[in-house]
Amino acid sequence: MKKLILVALWSICIYSFTLAQTSVKEVPKGWHLLDPKTDGFYGIGAERAYNELLKGKKSVPVVVAVIDSGVDTTHEDLKGILWTNPREIPGNGIDDDHNGYIDDIHGWNFLGGKDGRNVSKDSYEAARVYYRLKKKFGSSTRNETSLDAAEVEEFKLYKKVKDKIEGDAKEATMNVMFLKNIVEKMPVSDSFLRKALAKDEYNGDDLQKFKPNSTEESKAKSTMMALFLGFQANDLSNKKLISMTEEFYSGEKAKVEATEKEPEDYRGEIVKDDYEDISDRYYGNNDIMASNPMHGTHVSGIIAAIRNNGIGMNGVADNVRIMMIRAVPDGDEHDKDIANAIMYAVDNGARVVNMSFGKSVSPEKKWVDDAVKYAESKGVLLVHAAGNDAENVDVNDNFPNPDFANDSATRATNWITVGASGDPKAGGITAPFSNYGKREVDVFAPGVKIYSTLPGGNQYGNLQGTSMASPVVVGLAALIMSYFPELTDLQVKSVIEKSVTPLENIKVKKPGTDEDVDLSNISRSGGIINAYEAIRLASTLSGEKKVQPVLPKSQLKKSKKD
Repeated sequence: MKKLILVALWSICIYSFTLAQTSVKEVPKGWHLLDPKTDGFYGIGAERAYNELLKGKKSVPVVVAVIDSGVDTTHEDLKGILWTNPREIPGNGIDDDHNGYIDDIHGWNFLGGKDGRNVSKDSYEAARVYYRLKKKFGSSTRNETSLDAAEVEEFKLYKKVKDKIEGDAKEATMNVMFLKNIVEKMPVSDSFLRKALAKDEYNGDDLQKFKPNSTEESKAKSTMMALFLGFQANDLSNKKLISMTEEFYSGEKAKVEATEKEPEDYRGEIVKDDYEDISDRYYGNNDIMASNPMHGTHVSGIIAAIRNNGIGMNGVADNVRIMMIRAVPDGDEHDKDIANAIMYAVDNGARVVNMSFGKSVSPEKKWVDDAVKYAESKGVLLVHAAGNDAENVDVNDNFPNPDFANDSATRATNWITVGASGDPKAGGITAPFSNYGKREVDVFAPGVKIYSTLPGGNQYGNLQGTSMASPVVVGLAALIMSYFPELTDLQVKSVIEKSVTPLENIKVKKPGTDEDVDLSNISRSGGIINAYEAIRLASTLSGEKKVQPVLPKSQLKKSKKD
């Protein structure tokens, strides 16, 4: 699973314990669907849009591709909305629709081998590039005048990634030192608590209520509560929390080792494609659940978990088919897999694609750019998470992005980059971890304490990050496309950006700082997406009679007098 969200969560771990005990209050499950005017929470007003603007209206199903870590295909709130390839016969071992992928029933796994094995863990891109170029340029400083134009660009990249992995190693060393004691105590602490609570699974809420009867139980509670509060995920089970912590810790250790040890070729050993040949597209397998689909399952639920079925939670959109494309491992994704995932989505009917992943280096960006241009030519909207480093992505790289490598003056028109917002009752309007940028970040959307589906068939919990904000935008895009199918991808993008909730006379914190700024200084639209206003605007573009807002009685009386 891509660790963008884990990085964000852990970056606030040190001080989140204090916040959790003082100023931060709970927000209700599904707060991101509520309306700031009618409900008092800075959500997107989706429930209000359904109740006041969409009731009784017809919609058409929209295929949404989710490029991610995988999805729990057995989940009670998701199995009914998975995309099913109508031209493929399940399990017959034949490529019935002749698209190059055998038995791609609900999507495709570009991180799989033909022998059924799957890539789970992977290295990070900066280390992969560094060791590849180190073999060419060596460890000594070269004179750039001796290099041709292509080599100069490679050498610049080599120096960049060298600085990157050295800087990451320093930061990761601190994280490893901080976590080492907790990780070592975690299994014993968990064992104590399972016995004390008399159950194998418990969550942070259970643990907060638990009163220890011994010093050992008290220490065990402190160890595990530090993790629950650090990840701000009290409703996760102990098993999922331990898995997330071990995953993060393993990744940080890999960054420490990257300066001295070449990363293993995890992907190549399993996938066995010709990685250097972008035309070698037909690799992988159809196992879209694979090893750890937590991230992709949570993202999918945010977009389209079955609404109003009396279980779990509601997705943003109510008539969606989720096409899962597995291309994001526990580590950095590979450009070739992302390019092929976008191509697969476009070729198989997706209208909008969610991309909750990212990295700081993209050695084969041209491949991804070509896939983006292909999606652009076919009218497919691409939505990308801005990243969780509290950085200005106008000046710091975060890939993929809409800026084409070979033409800096040209940008993809079918692209939305999403920053994460929160609620004043839960820490602030801007998420402290979110990347931002007046040029590169188009909109903000709720990404703090987002309640959604988790693997396990009937499991749910909170996660946070721009990884969660992006699918909120995708859900809104799909909702608009579903009720106004005649609108193009560019019209939908325009509707989303023009209908945001503007924060007039309200200052927000620039992520990672205590500086108060206007949201318009850290994003293009200067607002948080608003489903209610988006539906109103979309209805005018589609030629429908303009829908009048439902006003309180006091305003109705006033308007009559006026």
